[in-house]
Amino acid sequence: MKKSVKHHISTKLTQHKIPELQKPKEASFGHFASPVAFSLAKELKKSPNQIAAELAEILHDPEHFDSVEAISGFINFKLSTAFLDRFATEALEKGFDFAKPKEIDSEKILLEFVSANPTGPLHIGHARGAIYGDALLQIGRYLGHDITSEYYVNDAGRQVYLLGVSIYLRAKEDILKESVVYPEEFYRGEYIYELAEEAVREFGKEAFASEDIIKTLSVWGKDKMMVEIRQNLEMVGIKFDHFVSEKEVFGGWEKAKTKLDEHSALYEKDGKIWLRTTEHKDEKDRVVVRENGEPTYLAGDITYHKDKFERVFDRYINIWGADHHGYISRVKSAIEFLGYDSSRLEVLLSQMVALLKGGEPYKMSKRAGNFILMKDVVEDIGSDALRFVFLSKKSDTHLEFDVSDLNKEDSTNPVFYINYAHARICSLFEKRGVAFEYAKEIKLSHLTDDEKELLFSSMLLGDVLEDAFVTRDVQKITEYLKGLANRLHRFYTENRILGSEREDVYLKIFAVVALSLRVGLKLLGIEAKEKMQRGE
Repeated sequence: MKKSVKHHISTKLTQHKIPELQKPKEASFGHFASPVAFSLAKELKKSPNQIAAELAEILHDPEHFDSVEAISGFINFKLSTAFLDRFATEALEKGFDFAKPKEIDSEKILLEFVSANPTGPLHIGHARGAIYGDALLQIGRYLGHDITSEYYVNDAGRQVYLLGVSIYLRAKEDILKESVVYPEEFYRGEYIYELAEEAVREFGKEAFASEDIIKTLSVWGKDKMMVEIRQNLEMVGIKFDHFVSEKEVFGGWEKAKTKLDEHSALYEKDGKIWLRTTEHKDEKDRVVVRENGEPTYLAGDITYHKDKFERVFDRYINIWGADHHGYISRVKSAIEFLGYDSSRLEVLLSQMVALLKGGEPYKMSKRAGNFILMKDVVEDIGSDALRFVFLSKKSDTHLEFDVSDLNKEDSTNPVFYINYAHARICSLFEKRGVAFEYAKEIKLSHLTDDEKELLFSSMLLGDVLEDAFVTRDVQKITEYLKGLANRLHRFYTENRILGSEREDVYLKIFAVVALSLRVGLKLLGIEAKEKMQRGE
């Protein structure tokens, strides 16, 4: 909507560049405000107040605006009922696509997220990055961007070998009842026992007589865990376009190393090969090849990002855990040394989550050891609640919430509150005995300020989506949906709907509200409820 209003203003003021429209803090000031007078003051050698007053006269247009007023140097616009009605009708005709922009500078984007090591089930920390990434994916695609989603499977490092060792030793100790000595590093949790049991059944007890089975167990265990990880992701509606194997990509390390050498990025010291990351704001240079000739984790990431950039996207987005903050400069320095523009790589961070239940720390999973499993929480509160809560706060900030709050049926439970708003509207149409399509034919005229405000708010979803995607702040959508639901509930409480003289007016406004709630939730991976069952 904002773009349409701005475009209309621009046609009237062709000689001036119009700054972004703002939404006034006070609804009484109007629907939009323009600070254009401030940017023209120096050029025109007049005060912003005078310029605003003069431009307000030029911009007065009853077809679009009920009023155009100069207030403290700003030009404030109150939209007309006719303008809002046209938008409302168009929205209802377009349905799910109503919030899509008419024009956009589409980008081809490679979005990598989750990429958890295939050595155990997904925990709640992985879940936050997963849900954030998927929401960003859905919103971006809705807006018209060409986005490919990718999961990088770390299947070539020491961690996968340790998985095989852990399965082997657990089978020897707990199933074959043999005495074993565990290394300093190994994987714990009942899931290792489950894998050990299955491995003994599949390979036979005799296979565990020799450590030669460990390499086989590493690959086998990794494959088993990837099946579970995919299942965990599907529980919250997440699917990837590509799963990229580190083992396969790593075949290109020598070519990457050669290219780094060509740019004088490497040097030898203490039997190791180092990358000059300090030249790109890292605190110290980093090892890429160990004394034994084995490439490091960083070498794998360098090779992977070389592969990414060779596939030619406009932008590359990685979503990493917040503990990877210091790793960003290392990867970006490598990208520069490889001859690519590191500014095309955007790294978004996802903080950890603290879960409570009834005010007490959420119980750790015995199966996973010292972790809260994503699967357990989904089974406890459901996918919709988990997705909404995880998207309700900026991803790089700490998130703490009590799952018990999600059982409440009031405004403190946003998932319930928003769904209740949508279901309330569906119930009105059901009681009236008409479908939502009925609202398209209703003509609005002479709306009150409260009616205008509710209708106007319901048609801002497109603006919110674009802003959320550009800033990568998905929580702006959850905030918008909570605010819209609150306005709907308040309006519903203060007005008689069915049987009133303005019944049809309300139905059209409510139809647009429902559409906005439905589309907004859908892009967050949540299906809006049409009926609320007890306990939901």
